[in-house]
Amino acid sequence: MNHTNFALNESEIPKYYLNISYYLKKYLGKLPDPPLNPMTKQPAGPADLSAIFPMELIKQEVSLEEKIEIPEEVRDIYKMYRPTPLIRAYRLEKFLDTPAHIYYKYEGASPTGAHKLNTTIAQAYYNKKEGVKTLIAETGAGQFGSALSLACNFFGLKCQIFMVRVSYDQKPYRKTVMQLYGADVTASPSNKTEFGKKILAGNPSHSGSLGIAISEALETVVKTQGSKYSLGSVLNHVLLHQTVIGLEAKKQMEKAEEYPDVVIGCVGGGSNFAGIAFPFIADKLKNKNKTRFMGVEPSSCPSLTKGKYEYDFGDTAQMTPLLKMHTLGSGFVPSPIHAGGLRYHGMAPQISFLYNEKLIEAVAYDQNSVFQAGVDFARTEGIIPAPESTHAIKAAIVEAITAKKEEKKKVILFNLSGHGLLDLNGYDKFLHNQL
Repeated sequence: MNHTNFALNESEIPKYYLNISYYLKKYLGKLPDPPLNPMTKQPAGPADLSAIFPMELIKQEVSLEEKIEIPEEVRDIYKMYRPTPLIRAYRLEKFLDTPAHIYYKYEGASPTGAHKLNTTIAQAYYNKKEGVKTLIAETGAGQFGSALSLACNFFGLKCQIFMVRVSYDQKPYRKTVMQLYGADVTASPSNKTEFGKKILAGNPSHSGSLGIAISEALETVVKTQGSKYSLGSVLNHVLLHQTVIGLEAKKQMEKAEEYPDVVIGCVGGGSNFAGIAFPFIADKLKNKNKTRFMGVEPSSCPSLTKGKYEYDFGDTAQMTPLLKMHTLGSGFVPSPIHAGGLRYHGMAPQISFLYNEKLIEAVAYDQNSVFQAGVDFARTEGIIPAPESTHAIKAAIVEAITAKKEEKKKVILFNLSGHGLLDLNGYDKFLHNQL
């Protein structure tokens, strides 16, 4: 009988986060270039970041320790939904008539339906410990905003979210979820900030972008006593927290008695890809195995495949430190695709570095082709995937079809980063040829 669901028990939830910087320094002998103070062009220090982040997260940002212990208070909340399932996609394999073995790590099993809760619980915990009263953030499609709202609720913090306007309109129930958990939600660009007013003065119907929403969140943090900023992707500490995904997946692949030939994740800022890939990349750096790693992005926002690898601001108003990353430019405003979580002009510095070192690959697909992959997955595996996750599914399908053409068995692992039950507007338009 085929074994489909590879489960772990509660005691197997990781007790630490895996720090890829340790492995890069030890086995590659170099690290990504550090963030720079935009005024001095010198490496940004704690003083440059302490106004917006608690000190413990700043320490994690620059840590070279191999393992960062997960606080018990954080693990206790993880127990609500972790470990998440690893599932063998037998029905998709049959549909594709492929010799490939396809596995997916299902992060949609979290209370908010996506992987973002892995970092928001940790961020809320560390901010609470430092005496912070309010967390302020941006969100694209709403997965991060929902997760931060819930985490703030758990730790008794106020939460304020700037949601990119196009997603605010496309996904109204994401807003409802955030408000249900107690957050204040504002469409961005907004009239609540000077930068938002400036954008709206030039274009009152501006669709917004993650870069603009970040700027509004940062401006609000600076003006709000007792507040800090929370980020859903890009920075090292956020990617660090997501490695619980890959650490669990490694144990689950052992139960399946297989090891992936290719590991796939969608990439916007990079957090869910890092979460599934970094523990396996650590193996590759140590053991020099032949596993491939693939980040999948939308062709309308192709920061890895078309962006320049250079220092750039993380936001549109140019308030952040300069980050060395693959970027389309801090002023880039992507088209209003339904994969709102992937509409970011840059890529995480650690992932940009790995791509520049040719340790990972990247590919971009158009919106209609990834939605078709999402429909095929829903009709075979039963789960309606988030539009972001359909990018990973599309790449997994392409890899499986290639295995069929080559008549080779291939073990494919991808991160199904979230479900799409609040994204049905996009699916409805696709099914009626309106995308």
